[in-house]
Amino acid sequence: MNILLRLIVFALDPLGLGRRFLIRPAVNVGWNVYDRVRSKADEKVGTVRELVLRLGLIAFAVVLIIWLAVFMYAAFYYVYMPAISHTRPVHMQFKTCLETSTPCTFPHAHVSLTKKQQLLMVGQAYKVIVNIDMPESPQNLELGMFMVCAEMRDYDSMLRGHSCRSAMMRYRSPLIRMISTWALSPLYVLGWKEEFQQVPVEIFSRYLEERQHPITDVYVEIQSQKIQFYTVTLHIVADFTGLRYIMFNWPVLSAIVAISTNLFFILVVFLLSWYHWSDAKWLHSVQIKYARLTKSLEPDVMLSKASSLRDDDDDLVAYSDKSDIADVGGDTLSDVDADDLVLVKKSRGGKRESPDALRKRPTKKTTADH
Repeated sequence: MNILLRLIVFALDPLGLGRRFLIRPAVNVGWNVYDRVRSKADEKVGTVRELVLRLGLIAFAVVLIIWLAVFMYAAFYYVYMPAISHTRPVHMQFKTCLETSTPCTFPHAHVSLTKKQQLLMVGQAYKVIVNIDMPESPQNLELGMFMVCAEMRDYDSMLRGHSCRSAMMRYRSPLIRMISTWALSPLYVLGWKEEFQQVPVEIFSRYLEERQHPITDVYVEIQSQKIQFYTVTLHIVADFTGLRYIMFNWPVLSAIVAISTNLFFILVVFLLSWYHWSDAKWLHSVQIKYARLTKSLEPDVMLSKASSLRDDDDDLVAYSDKSDIADVGGDTLSDVDADDLVLVKKSRGGKRESPDALRKRPTKKTTADH
């Protein structure tokens, strides 16, 4: 097949002029065009890759900055904001009188807050509230006022706070009670609502925790033998003020402002760092200066510098002595043998000979006797 193709080509162009002046230039032009197109395509692909890489880096930096701003606010919120409230059940105890089947002592209870770690935050004010669920029974309606006392003790059972507050049920006239009972009777029948009042008693308005004596136990006592109640609970609620009050009551607004502020400062630091470190000339110059300084402080370099300074001093001395020797005996340098010219003459003690001594030294004749 190759032989037949060669024969056909030789028959059509026996001298090879077509191949030399037409086919080969056309093939070369085609290859050149192909190379240019391929190089442009490679450049475009490289440009697209570089663009995608830059966009990826920018997106990564943006996500990292946003995540860092959110993380900083979340960490600050976790450290700065204490728990909003702590609730513990209060199990009242009393002694029963056998004759009347009524309590012979005041109902009292011991509430354990914590045993391992500090429950309340130091420096934060808390409200200590005792909630009493009292039914609207005739005995409670006739009870009137009563006292509720509480004691705060630390791990060593030392008294850290004591307070007593008076309380009573909310008064409602018989007509209001009758109307509300008729209106809410379906809920009462279905068990969705009960006839009782929750009486909150604020024992401490602003209790402050101490770092050295954290509160671990609370003792509650109701000073009434005729009181009737369903449940009693102890609530310790944080009384926020200032920044904590804003962060608690407007959490969304506080988060937006705080995260925006963090973003602003992080972007400023990031841009300044980028501008500072992008210019590498100052870093290169600092490295060169540091290398020169460390090299100059090496012992070998300091000795070489000292020896070079001594050599320079000797050269200066030789030059000055040479001018003195030129004037010895009134002869010129051409009349003195070059082998006897002494540039630097030092004695054994290291001192240079004076010009007078050099003048007294005899010189050799430059011409020989025939």
